[in-house]
Amino acid sequence: MPGVADDLRRLIAEKGPISVAQYIEISNAHYYATRDPLGVAGDFTTAPEISQMFGELLGLWCLVQWRQMGAPDPINIVEAGPGRGTLMADFLRAAGQDLAFTQALRLYLIETSPTLRQAQKDKLHIEPVWCDTLDDVPEGPMLFVANEFFDALPIQQFERTLEGWCERLIDVEGDKFCFVVSDKTEANEFPDAAVGEVIETCPAGMAVAQSLGERIAAHGGGALIIDYGYAKTEPGDTLQAVKNHRYHSVLADPGEVDLTAHVNFEQLYQAINEAGANVEIFVTQRNFSLNLGIEQRAEILSAEATPEQVEEIKSALNLLIGEDEMGNLFKVLVVNNETTC
Repeated sequence: MPGVADDLRRLIAEKGPISVAQYIEISNAHYYATRDPLGVAGDFTTAPEISQMFGELLGLWCLVQWRQMGAPDPINIVEAGPGRGTLMADFLRAAGQDLAFTQALRLYLIETSPTLRQAQKDKLHIEPVWCDTLDDVPEGPMLFVANEFFDALPIQQFERTLEGWCERLIDVEGDKFCFVVSDKTEANEFPDAAVGEVIETCPAGMAVAQSLGERIAAHGGGALIIDYGYAKTEPGDTLQAVKNHRYHSVLADPGEVDLTAHVNFEQLYQAINEAGANVEIFVTQRNFSLNLGIEQRAEILSAEATPEQVEEIKSALNLLIGEDEMGNLFKVLVVNNETTC
């Protein structure tokens, strides 16, 4: 049965080499539409699947922000890339301690996968409104959460050659995909980079960040963007593929592997600020979680747990905030406008 790889080969045969961004977009669209990629039986695990503490803390953060905004009713709660709905289920349980907040919130999930939409419907006790993009969410005060969303958006890559910076493209050699470069040079802020070095940009991510910043500036609210990435633009090839919890060749099995790249938080920061919102905090997941009281929450959960459960809680806590685990690799961008926080 023809698959994504065959579709890509035909496209390249007809149009010539395609951009890395187009390759990722086509591959990931099929990948996420046709499976639940999370958990032991999937290809990767995210923080909400590790422990309920993660989603609970984000829910409490949003509850506090809502109160500091003056408790607007309605308030749009938006999650981008909600996975199975685990984060939002924990979010709503924690934030549900305030009945007024529960009654005021309107839940919007940015999700295009039919498989994951069904999983979210099964998980949540309230009916969300599903949207394909942020532009589909109605205007109004908004609290936005995105955990491991931006890393899956298509990136462009540019490679330093003897002639200058050229866009990296994907071609076919025999029946295998391979990297090539365009014959057109591009301007770049790293003129002295060594031949072979790679720079990445994410136009899709910048478009979301700009829209997010404009909405928060115009209507009030805040956002939490949590992902793995780097603080400052620098050369580096971060495109990666994961299958069955192991790294996989990015050029093998398109549509059957999870393709991601590290998030350039400097570019996100600039896009949001230029759109009129305020980036209040940029911090590691470790420090953000500690400041919100994750250790205290772990103690509360452990007090009523069995010895085996206590060990599971300790292990989960270490995965989330350990310096050699997700704690320092993952970063948190906290966004608001001048009327919040």
